[in-house]
Order: sequence, then structure tokens, then C-alpha cells
Amino acid sequence: MASDSSKPVYRATTTAPVNIAVIKYWGKRDVTLNLPTNPSLSVTLSQRSLRTLTTASCSAKFPKDDTLSLNGKPQDISSSKRTLACLSNLRSLRQQLEAADSSLPKLSVLSLRIVSENNFPTAAGLASSAAGFAALVRAVADLYQLPQSATELSRIARQGSGSACRSLMGGYVAWRSGDLADGSDSLAEEVAPASHWPEMRALILVVSAEKKDVPSTEGMQTTVGTSELFARRVESVVPERMAAIEAAIRDRDFPKFAEITMRDSNTFHATCLDSWPPIFYMNDVSRAAVRLVHDINSAVGRTVCAYTFDAGPNAVIYYEEKDSALVAGTAKAILGSNTEGWGGPFYETLANVTAPGVELDKIDPRVLSTLKDGVSRVILTGVGEGPVKVQDHLVSETGEIVTN
Repeated sequence: MASDSSKPVYRATTTAPVNIAVIKYWGKRDVTLNLPTNPSLSVTLSQRSLRTLTTASCSAKFPKDDTLSLNGKPQDISSSKRTLACLSNLRSLRQQLEAADSSLPKLSVLSLRIVSENNFPTAAGLASSAAGFAALVRAVADLYQLPQSATELSRIARQGSGSACRSLMGGYVAWRSGDLADGSDSLAEEVAPASHWPEMRALILVVSAEKKDVPSTEGMQTTVGTSELFARRVESVVPERMAAIEAAIRDRDFPKFAEITMRDSNTFHATCLDSWPPIFYMNDVSRAAVRLVHDINSAVGRTVCAYTFDAGPNAVIYYEEKDSALVAGTAKAILGSNTEGWGGPFYETLANVTAPGVELDKIDPRVLSTLKDGVSRVILTGVGEGPVKVQDHLVSETGEIVTN
């Protein structure tokens, strides 16, 4: 809290991570509540590479309406039912605290000023909404000093963006689809902390930073309504894979984890292709990344890397740190060290790698040219922790938005 007179400005700031699903969330059984047709599982990525920073503030000096600024641009909260649902739920919890303890300041009646910044492209297939809504919910919950756990708050974040519920936790996180109509059992839970399998790494090949042709919500409903493959995926394929990948994570069995991850990515995109009209999120560069992974695994003689694609063309390639030279080193040799992104906190193991981990003559030559021409940048990252409370506020002590 900060004060300049009788109208103090209350603030709380948090960072929240991106997560990349290995068992995909696709399709809703209830659009309003964002209830999924199937469970999903993701890896929380390190905030040293990708994160959303959000400050939630409230004060009697602010205009009566809540406001939200994202990456320096005002957002229209009044037209966002998802944002309104999150804020309404959080206010209700604060009101319960205030009703039980009359000494608490009545923050629930004050308008909110929320300021958020991403350090990655928004709406480019990098799960920006997941990190964004997780940061918003966590920051407001901290502002209101709510006692609810991350799992309990995940029910609220889910209403903003389905995958946001998974970004409220670190490590390996499952989103249970639940069965109840009110969605109270549709929540996230940590399957294993980052410390359980800290060697997990991810190389993201950024193919395009443009917005997707078909937004995820629209694509989901098209698939649910028209794909014949979708029902089988929901009924039998995903439940079996959830059990198998949780066991692989528990056992730190990378080859098993990798195969399940790749197969589920393929199945998800197959249901998109089976939709009517068909939906294409992958492109030629994406398919070249798929071939690269299989060529590397074949050349090495064991499974050292795995690809997955969300609703966009960017490839996320998982591998273990001990195989960094084989996987990321080969990608570096193909793309060239001048490609943006070779650096940062996960670059240490590659800094002195000058030769490809796998000889390039063992990679399909069409893959080499397609990737070199089609990848605009790389992001090196790994498994990481959940939201972190920080003091780097985006709203000043007197209530003004801080511009960096």
C-alpha cells in the first residue's frame, strides 16, 4: 500500500509463466464457464525466458470503472465477459473477507487499475492469454489478500482463459476436466514440481509473430461440432494418454514422455484438419520442424527430442539438458548463430558449441532450407516455477501508470 493523502493506492504485482501443453486442451463442454471436453497437461516454462508482469491496484482516487492496460494499450474490459467474470469472482471473495472482519479496508468497492506487460508476442501461439489471465488473477488475489490456494484460484483463472489455470502453478500441471455442471471440479493441480524433473528444456522455433487466422475459441467450436475424429480423442485417446504421461513424468522417462507428446500434438492437429471447413495451424516451416525432430532421433539412435504445436505454427521442442548439443546445437547450426534468440539464461550449455550435434547430411536437405528461411527467432527455455510476487510495480505510489 502507498498513500499520498486520505485516498491511498493499494498495489500488488506478480509475474506469471507461459505453459505449453503436451496433452492438448481443445473443445469446450460449456463455453460460458470455459469447461473443457477433456483433461490436459502442460509444462510450465521458466519466467527467466517468458513471462507476464501484472500490477493490480485500487484506490478511491481512480475513476469509477475498472481499467486494464496491456503492453501500453488500454483494453476494453466492458466487452470482455471473461475478464469481468474473473474480477467479479475475486471481488466476491474479498467481500467475504470484509464481511467477516470489519477492520479490513473495503477494497472490494474500489475500482481497479490493472497494468500488464508481456515480454513475448501476444496472440502468436505462445499462450499469451494463459500467462496474462494467470497474472491478473494472482495479482488481484494478492491485492485483496485472499487466502485461497492456487488450485482454488485456478477455477477463476479458467474462466478467463482455459489454459490460464495451469499457469498458476509451476512444473508439470494437469487441468482436470471435471464432471459437475457448475465447473467446481474443473481445476488445475500440480502433478510434479519443477524440482522433480529440472533437466527438462524447450527450444521454441518462432515461425510467425502474426495473429492466428482462426482464433482458438472459434477453432475449438468448429472442431467440436464437425470433426468425426474428435469424439474418439475425447472418449478414449486423451484419458489413456493422461495416465501414461503422468507416469512418464513421475519416472522421468523422457522417451515415453516424448512419444506421447508428439502423438498427442499430431492427433490434435488431425482433428483440426478433420474439422469442416478444415483448420490449418501448422505450415511448411512447422512440418519441417517435425521432420527435424524425427531425423535427429533417428540419427542419434534414441529419442532425445519431441515436438509439440499449439494452435499456431511455432514449434516447441522438448529435450533434456544433457542432450542440448544434440538438439539445440543442431538447430543452431541450421539456423545460424545470428538468428535472434541464441543467448540468455539457458544458453550456457550451447555457448561453446560450434559444430552440429547431428551431422547435417543426416537431416533432410529440404528441412535445412525451409527452417533457415522460415524461423524468425528462437527462444531457449526450460521447466520453471509458478507465479512470483514482485515489487517491480507498473503503477506508481500515486496511481499513475509507469512507462518503461
